[in-house]
Amino acid sequence: MTPAARLSAAIALLDDILTGEPAERALTRWARQNRYAGSKDRAAVRDVVFDCLRRKRSLAHYAGDLSGRGLVMAHQALAGEDLGALFSGERFAPEPLSAEEQARLGAAGEASLPVAYDFPDFLLPELMRSLGEELPAVMGAMQQRAPVDLRMNRLKATIEDAERMLARDLIFTEPHPLAENALRIVENPRKLARSLAYDYGLVELQDVSSQAVAAFCGAKPDTVVLDYCAGGGGKTLALAADMQGRGRLLAHDANAGRMKDLPERARRAGAEVEVVTSEQLARKQPACDLVMVDAPCTGTGAWRRNPDGKWRLDQGFIDKVTGVQAEILDTAAGYVKQGGVMAYATCSILQAENGDQVAAFLARHPDWELDGELRLTPVQGGDGFYCARLRKT
Repeated sequence: MTPAARLSAAIALLDDILTGEPAERALTRWARQNRYAGSKDRAAVRDVVFDCLRRKRSLAHYAGDLSGRGLVMAHQALAGEDLGALFSGERFAPEPLSAEEQARLGAAGEASLPVAYDFPDFLLPELMRSLGEELPAVMGAMQQRAPVDLRMNRLKATIEDAERMLARDLIFTEPHPLAENALRIVENPRKLARSLAYDYGLVELQDVSSQAVAAFCGAKPDTVVLDYCAGGGGKTLALAADMQGRGRLLAHDANAGRMKDLPERARRAGAEVEVVTSEQLARKQPACDLVMVDAPCTGTGAWRRNPDGKWRLDQGFIDKVTGVQAEILDTAAGYVKQGGVMAYATCSILQAENGDQVAAFLARHPDWELDGELRLTPVQGGDGFYCARLRKT
């Protein structure tokens, strides 16, 4: 596909997404219907679509047009591309810009804060309360693509081992200061899935902030640890590495299907993980030194990776998910032994899901105390995350 043909594909996809089709579903459908498109074509089209979704409101403001064509037109113009060459109307290229489109481009006045920094209007009060003076910097960082981070697996390697083996497959990395075992890919991230370092379990894909949260939980060798909302198991494997392969590590999720790949991931990582259903967990009633609760949340801290979710969020979902979080905290607390710790985490930047949730839990449970908090935003280099350690006194 030519660069112009890729833009035509992105325009059509964005029109479908703007009318309600989920972005991932639209991209998967397009790839299946256009099998002539190679991997580089699919990646390029995906990049344009996601770039436009991250900056949907500001690009539409610049173009004076909220449509797939308007978004792509603004995206290319702000990137310094030659619109005349790309929007030529020639074979598979978008139609040339009309005089009206050329007049509108960049002619709009000053944008409001939610438009300039690309978030829904209704979130402005909560984001101001949650971020304060950091709001422009944090939301500005959210407008950019997320980097690709790896967690080096200390059960199998050192940082130097992992870097050398990745370099053999032309994947070049550098350490990231936010987490001890973090490597950020600086060249050829798309080669990772076929690399020896990944196949042998020396590295796992994991955002650097997620790694910092797992480390903040404080898992130690020779203890009993429960990952209560394990999902795919990224943090489970990080906890296993911190336990140095000693102790008992349980992984649970209310939706057991989310953990279907965890046994194979644990085998590749050289970690021992006991996957348990809700019924098994209730029957065993383990007394845990640490319970990790990576709770369901709005995902506002990961908007760079899921920009489509940003525009689908509403107050009703926030109210619903905060209610679920409170229920999960109350239940998970029952698995913590006296003197043990529950680590509550979200990939959210909203105070309603973070500090407010912890304060409400402590008000309901006077026999618990706050043992420390960690707040991270994309300004520090990774996704937005929150974690609080709560100790049962």
